[in-house]
Amino acid sequence: MPTPVTTESGKRPRALSRAAGFTLVELMLALTVLGILASLALPSLSDLVKGQRVKTASSDVYASLIYARSEAIKRAADVTVVPNAPSGDWATGWQVRDAAGNVLKVQDAIAGIMVSPAAATITFRRDGRIAGTATVEFILSSSPANAKVTARCVQISLSGRPNIRSDSNGNAADGCQ
Repeated sequence: MPTPVTTESGKRPRALSRAAGFTLVELMLALTVLGILASLALPSLSDLVKGQRVKTASSDVYASLIYARSEAIKRAADVTVVPNAPSGDWATGWQVRDAAGNVLKVQDAIAGIMVSPAAATITFRRDGRIAGTATVEFILSSSPANAKVTARCVQISLSGRPNIRSDSNGNAADGCQ
């Protein structure tokens, strides 16, 4: 075992008895740099979260439409998809119902998402096609409080097949082209 370093008086030198670590100034400087880096990353992180919410909501709409179509074909009867709110606001969520009005599936709303559909209800006929003579479009977007709005479009063709669309920037607010 090595012998400790001592001075003539038998005491350790001051430099060796001092504990290794950060000074208060060094700690404050590191926290300041960390704060600056975090403030630079925060806006892009919030855009990422909004984009993921829109993506999740559009996937939920798509899954509910696929489910309703398959139930209509399986049951050989009409199946409808209706908003949860009596006012027809799809942002509050939606339900899949069979021809007798029984609820087959309920989807709750996703916070911070606006939905603007073209139809009050969507009915899939027994052959899987939608009732009506026009395609149905849902435009799902993040809250417009931010200048950068992320949007996706879920479109149902007359054959009853839904698909999700967005341009390279994730915008579909100008419709489903």
